[in-house]
Parts: sequence; structure tokens; C-alpha cells
Amino acid sequence: MFIKALLIAIWAGITGIDLYDGLTHIHRPVVTGLVVGVILGDVQTGLIAGGMLELVWMGMVPLAGAQPPNVVIGGIIGTAFAILTKQEPNVAVGIAVPFAIAAQAGITLLFTVFSPVMHKADRYAEEANLKGIDKINYLGMGILFVSYFIVAFLPIYFGADTAQSVVGKLPETFIAGLSVAGGIMPAVGFAMLLKIMLKKEYVAFLLLGFVLVTYLNLPILAVAILGTAIALYDFYTNKGKGDDSGKEVISDGI
Repeated sequence: MFIKALLIAIWAGITGIDLYDGLTHIHRPVVTGLVVGVILGDVQTGLIAGGMLELVWMGMVPLAGAQPPNVVIGGIIGTAFAILTKQEPNVAVGIAVPFAIAAQAGITLLFTVFSPVMHKADRYAEEANLKGIDKINYLGMGILFVSYFIVAFLPIYFGADTAQSVVGKLPETFIAGLSVAGGIMPAVGFAMLLKIMLKKEYVAFLLLGFVLVTYLNLPILAVAILGTAIALYDFYTNKGKGDDSGKEVISDGI
């Protein structure tokens, strides 16, 4: 278990850096779920739990000082505990959110403590000292890596067996409650995303997708392919159309 916890902690450190500095999106739960599943030997549960957690965080966008629960720790801890305790993936959401909230509070505190270093970076910028600025950036990434490493390693290594025994002693009604909460959270996350993106012109497509899934029982992949076809048709139909001045109209797609 030590090696598995170590590998997951290393992955947490890497993705923690990616969240703020890399932005390659390997920190998203849909990716971390797969990686954690591979490490723990249960890819199927990892993918399902990661997909559910992705829906939870899909609409949680960090804006300046308003930071949502930490997506890295939530995705990794939630998926890992769902696999280790052999619970339904829905339960992963109930486990993930408290860890994610606590982790983000710690990261915010870390940023606050590190903030005075930025004045040093300002002086380096005035002096055109690029090496000094690089050192500060690398220092910040190093601290992030260590922080995420510790936060991910300790619960998984020391808490896996304990968590499994505790879950076994919990009432079935409590586990069922976590499962229900886990089923609701993805819907809440997606609703938050729609609040940002939805336009009245696209409500018809939302209703169409709802009918296809709910009443015609089409799988998500089929609906996604159909949505892609509609998007491609709309894109190529409107491509090159100009406004009254003859200039091409550029849309942000939202």
C-alpha cells in the first residue's frame, strides 16, 4: 500500500502544480480518476468516480479570491476511497467534497503566507533579474508539490484500512444518504455550468437532449455524437457570414 499511496501522492503533486501553473487539465477528475484507478487496480471504478466528480466540478470556476473546493484533492481522494472501501462511485462524491473544502482552505492559507514573496518578485522585475523571478516561480511550484503530496499521501496510506473498517460499521442509511448526495452533486455542478453558458437560443437543444436520454433511453455517447453533429452543422453553416459592414462576425461560442 505504501508504493500505491506514494504514486498517488506524486500524481497529486504534479496535478496540483498543473492546476495553477501548467493548465494542461490533467488535474481534472476525469483524468485523475483514470490514473488513480490504474494505480489501485480498478480502472472501471476510477473512470466512473472520476466522471461523476468531473460533473460536480464542471461549473465550479475559481474567480479571484472566490475559490471552489479543491478539484485535485477532491478528485484523487474521492476516487481512491471509493476504490479502497469498495463502495459505489456515488459515495465518492460524498467523501470527496469535505476533503476538497479542507484542502482548499489549506491552499488559501499557503497562498496568504507566500504572498510577501511577491514583493521580492516585483523588485526582481524592476531590476530585470529574470533568474530571480524564475527561482521564485520554481519555489512556489515546489511548495505546491510538497503540499499536495502530503495532503494526498496521509489519508490514503494511513486511512485506507481505517476508512474501510469504519465504512463497514456505518449504518446502511448513512451510506445510502452519501449515495443520494453523490447523485445530486453532479446535477448541481452541471446546473452551475448552465447558469453561465446557457442562452435562450440553445434551450431547444437542452430539451432535445433531455427527451433523448429520459424517454428514448439513448446512451450518453449517442447523444454526444448527435450534439457534435448539430454543432458542426451550425459552425459550417454560419462560417464566413458577415454583418452589415461586410466584416466577419466572430462569436465566443457561449
